[in-house]
Amino acid sequence: MGKLLDRLMTETARLPDEEQEAFAAFMLAELESERRWDELFSRSQDLLAQMAEEARQEYRAGLTEHLDTERL
Repeated sequence: MGKLLDRLMTETARLPDEEQEAFAAFMLAELESERRWDELFSRSQDLLAQMAEEARQEYRAGLTEHLDTERL
């Protein structure tokens, strides 16, 4: 175990049981969320590349217009 994680475990062990459980639930949910985002991003690369190519084609065909940030 790394030093920082070891320190975290030591500090967490000092909390009351209820707070330890809440913290653990929070951290596990965060880890699962990160895994889901990683999976979604890895699966979206082909779609993003396809959308970028479509945008380039529309630009070259003159089907786009300049974004006027003053009108947003």
